[in-house]
Amino acid sequence: MSKILIIEDDAAIAELEKDYLELSDFEVAIESDGSSGAAHAVDEDFDLILLDLMLPGMDGFEICKYIREKKDTPILMVSAKKDDIDKIRGLGLGADDYITKPFSPSELIARVKAHLARYKRLTASGTQENDVIEIRGLKIDKTARRVYINGVEKNFTTKEFDLLTFLASNPNHVYSKEELFKEIWEMESVGDIATVTVHIKKIREKIEESTAKPQYIETIWGVGYRFKV
Repeated sequence: MSKILIIEDDAAIAELEKDYLELSDFEVAIESDGSSGAAHAVDEDFDLILLDLMLPGMDGFEICKYIREKKDTPILMVSAKKDDIDKIRGLGLGADDYITKPFSPSELIARVKAHLARYKRLTASGTQENDVIEIRGLKIDKTARRVYINGVEKNFTTKEFDLLTFLASNPNHVYSKEELFKEIWEMESVGDIATVTVHIKKIREKIEESTAKPQYIETIWGVGYRFKV
């Protein structure tokens, strides 16, 4: 049974989320304080963290950064804030997704299941020889889920790694932001594709010598992105 941690200071919302998740056979824990929630998130092994932004003690942005420095557990941010800047900031700190209140029970469960399914598939260990992509100083170890630039390892979040690997595995193919969102996040973008833009920016910062003149991930204006070989 997958374990989910809800960090939410509104008791009514937290209990409602807990009820929805338990009806879908998830084991759920709740923390109402930011500081205790952050500690619980890193001290215990959870399969996914449902993280509110506005919290006492530590806000959601601080908690996200703190967790991401220690674990790659999927983080689904939840907030009543609809501003793109908050989404971009949260995703930039390592959150895997961002859902805006109010949301339907079905949307919550669908997003949670999608992230859990993908994370479990991609972190399953195997004994086969490592599957590696190497292109012009960039090395992507798909089996170990590690990325190197000229021999120096770079830290990647789960979704950053998934996105880079997908593009590198399909070189010279132009993908729209909507196509990438559907492929990596396994759901329709519903008009919100800021997630893809932010993740591409973060990837470029880690692998490109110059983000202004990228040699790996090329922007095809008005269309999407292409991995150059």
